[in-house]
Amino acid sequence: MTFRTHLLRRNLLRHVGAAACALALGSLPAAAQNATDGKVVIGAIVDMTGVYSRHGGPGMVSAVQMAVEDFGGKVNGKPIEVLSADYQNKVDVTSGVARRWFDNDGVDMVIESTDSASALALFRLGDEKKRVIIGAGSATTALTNAGCMPYGIHYVYDTYALATGTGSAIVKEGGKTWFFITADYAFGHALEADTSRVVLAGGGKVLGNARAPLSTTDFSSFLLQAQSSKAQVIGLANAGGDFVNSVKQASEFGITQAGQNLAAMLVFITDVKALGLKVAQGLKFTTGFYWDRDAESRAFSKTYYARNNAQPSMVQAGAYSATMHYLNAVKAVGSEDAAKVSEWMKANPVNDFFAKNGVIRADGRMVHDMYLAEAKAPADSKNEWDLMKILRTIPGDEAFKPLAESTCTLVKKS
Repeated sequence: MTFRTHLLRRNLLRHVGAAACALALGSLPAAAQNATDGKVVIGAIVDMTGVYSRHGGPGMVSAVQMAVEDFGGKVNGKPIEVLSADYQNKVDVTSGVARRWFDNDGVDMVIESTDSASALALFRLGDEKKRVIIGAGSATTALTNAGCMPYGIHYVYDTYALATGTGSAIVKEGGKTWFFITADYAFGHALEADTSRVVLAGGGKVLGNARAPLSTTDFSSFLLQAQSSKAQVIGLANAGGDFVNSVKQASEFGITQAGQNLAAMLVFITDVKALGLKVAQGLKFTTGFYWDRDAESRAFSKTYYARNNAQPSMVQAGAYSATMHYLNAVKAVGSEDAAKVSEWMKANPVNDFFAKNGVIRADGRMVHDMYLAEAKAPADSKNEWDLMKILRTIPGDEAFKPLAESTCTLVKKS
């Protein structure tokens, strides 16, 4: 049985059980059912098979389950259960699954990966249902600005940090004129806007953009527009399978050979692996995690690799860390109450293989160091996952938007 088939069968059985439980509970409101169900339930909602499945997907669900097992499988005497679902990169699917989880399955916390529009919908629903929502893979800064909510935490990275790291590095190296190929939804728009801000602040110019639908397979028309712009830098404000396709096709078009440079605004180790170092070498990008960074990251990644036959992306590593921080909060406050749990998570630092002295601010942003990385040349790679080198550490206070600039209503202005 494949991992995916196992997940689907397990979820089907669980939903049948949840329906029977709902009948037994009768007309009890969701909050009351959740408070008396005798267990702590985490819902991991991911892209299982689409463009974001490599760096999120089943590997993220596995990371969440690993955290639960390493925690001991119980908290405050209650068993911990993990549900999972494929949201298919569709907001309506995400909302429907999460609402069913909250109303029927007693889910206490939802952790998501890789889709900003869906994450915003989850934050709204978490506010309504009073549940903790953790954004482990979504990128839009709206989650800690206009879309913030008391129980929402944005954990791994965001478009501000990506732009600050990669955009500023390329501008400083002389890349002054830019053209963007942008994923046409909340994530891509935010990444383009944040990177444009960095480019303009550095004395550069944005010559134009092309908006590509999610899951685009043919980037030729967008690449031709970028080529025609004569921009020094083509900013790829996309991710996952879309990023891999656009880089491969840019190579086939001979774009970099002709003198234009690609700016990889969101890259995961799984993307570098999919591209191969012959194509990816020299790409600079910002990441929140690399498996070979230090002894602690290697120790975690060794365990993850044994289970998944792959090194973890920053989303997968971050999901483990976030789940563990959540469970520590539940244990400390003796409750799954979203207000108490989120308050503890914000009051206590994150110190593990993923982050040192990470702090969750009032707006929900987890501030931690980020890293400017570069894909290695094939000759410099010692094994199949020795794919990048860390060029410099970007301190958290430099990487993320200052709290004073947040428009989140939870932030008290002096």
